[in-house]
Amino acid sequence: MSDSRTDAAAAADPDAASTVASAVAAAPFVRLFGHADGDALAACGLLAVALRDREIPFRVHVSADPSGDIIDGEESDGEPDDSQTIVVSRGQRGPAELAVPARDDRQPASVAAAAISRELGVDPDPVLALAGVIAAGETPGGAGGDDLLAAAESAALVERRPGVAVPTADLATDLAHSTRLDAPFSGAVDAAGELLADLGIPTDSDTEIDAETRTQLASAVAVEAATADPAAPQAADSVEAALRPYATPTTPFATLGGYADVLSALAREAPGVAVSLAFGAPEAVSEAVETWRDHAAAAHAALDAPTTGRYDGVYVLRVETDRLSVLPTVARLAREFRSPEPVALVVSEPIDGRRRAALAATGPRGLDDATATVAREFDGDAGGTPTNATLAVDDSVADGELIAAVREALADD
Repeated sequence: MSDSRTDAAAAADPDAASTVASAVAAAPFVRLFGHADGDALAACGLLAVALRDREIPFRVHVSADPSGDIIDGEESDGEPDDSQTIVVSRGQRGPAELAVPARDDRQPASVAAAAISRELGVDPDPVLALAGVIAAGETPGGAGGDDLLAAAESAALVERRPGVAVPTADLATDLAHSTRLDAPFSGAVDAAGELLADLGIPTDSDTEIDAETRTQLASAVAVEAATADPAAPQAADSVEAALRPYATPTTPFATLGGYADVLSALAREAPGVAVSLAFGAPEAVSEAVETWRDHAAAAHAALDAPTTGRYDGVYVLRVETDRLSVLPTVARLAREFRSPEPVALVVSEPIDGRRRAALAATGPRGLDDATATVAREFDGDAGGTPTNATLAVDDSVADGELIAAVREALADD
């Protein structure tokens, strides 16, 4: 069930950043094809800023299958023949000669993009890059992001404090909508407000909350997530990633983790808004938060009452939702908080003649290859990385048939 190409130890190419920078510096036009996840979107934002500052024309395209879009011819739309195409995705393989990060490099795309920005002579925004690192499931000081964290801390751009990682000061609303958590109050603002009231915490702003109260809140949230009725043993560890956040006083978002949460939602719903955020457009902030909350509400609603099944290595959740964009978020939450197996597979009811699925794994397990195999079998579409993938087939394919095909493909990989 593993992907040997990503499981094998692979050292990062020390010249990868300079190779990409040299190629785009001389290009008349650059096309960025990013995977629809928060890390890749942060990387696209960093690269877009660098290209703008270098006055290099560019276009950003974000999708579940950026490499497939290139194969289908979406990479050319009248741009010069000597333009450059870059695939931005962790673990993604495809026809583009330039990849961020480099193939077989495990570091987050946002870390690689920051290095390329520096090679282009543009200082990357360390807060955006670190938000991308968190969206990739890594800690800000790990996965090659230690220099970014050091730069952000020395410039007083981030400061670690007790509490919970949310994007705004509206605690009740943000706790209920956070997709970094799966707790009894998830999706329910009133329930989150009751939790805060029990702790004596104001629901509209956390500006006056002292460190001790923030610690009490974090402890209460951790207990709620770890002891929830559907929680799996790993929930206690997963919720830790949302606690003791890095505050970001100079950005429109309250914490790095909250920023990462917003980016992950925008990747599925409105990637152009994230690029506007990278450019510093203040009007994009409210749209970003509204989009995140809308996405999160639909994701938690889909997780409210799934039909589940456990198989060897795969935990299946059949959900009802009319927002297919939330399926990857649902799969991630299920894998982090509910799944007793290393792979969570979420399957929707057919919509518009298509049955769709999303998968998330605890580590690189060849999900991109497995879903591509199933897509070929049923003449469908697939995209993703070794740890997260999506799949769409005709509605004539029964859910049981699709689940069996995914399990077989994972076992054969």
